[in-house]
Amino acid sequence: MPLDFTAIDFETANASSASACAVGLVRVRAGRVVAKTGWFIRPPAGYDRFFDVNIGIHGIHPEDVVHAKTWSAQLDDIVAFAGADVLVAHNAGFDMAVLRRACDATGDLCPPYRYFCSLQLARRAYDLPSYRLPSAAAAAGFTGFAHHEATADALACAHIVIDAARRTGASDIDALAAVHQLAVKTIDTPVREPVFAVA
Repeated sequence: MPLDFTAIDFETANASSASACAVGLVRVRAGRVVAKTGWFIRPPAGYDRFFDVNIGIHGIHPEDVVHAKTWSAQLDDIVAFAGADVLVAHNAGFDMAVLRRACDATGDLCPPYRYFCSLQLARRAYDLPSYRLPSAAAAAGFTGFAHHEATADALACAHIVIDAARRTGASDIDALAAVHQLAVKTIDTPVREPVFAVA
């Protein structure tokens, strides 16, 4: 199997994982980035209040998402881009909780994706003082991106996985996980919703 996956990153409007307000997606085929996209999301009703702390992190304001499609209207777009890929995210528990909790909030069926965490991977692959996304991406040779812009973050995450696979000669995500004694989990595995997470 080749190194194929989709890197994903969500930004949230507030401390609830259900409050998705942006998504970034990066498709990797055979260890190379072949497509990327991202867009704003109008958070589910009841989870659509923007906290100042979140705005301060990602710079997304309520007026930015007024004309964005709702979670239910664009879940199919996310699935269409990712297909049957393993999803990869930096601090993946947070991003998978966003996917699951937003579906819970809207009554949509959450896709049962397999997923892998580039934060856990970076902790095994690199020796760094910090494993936050900018530091881990720099170790992978990817620098100068706009941290907390969803597509840029997904691209940084993709580069960490590509670099770690190159260093070990791992042919796919499962092999990479095995080399570093990590798990490829499934989104229907219970995920703990963090109170607040900054990757």
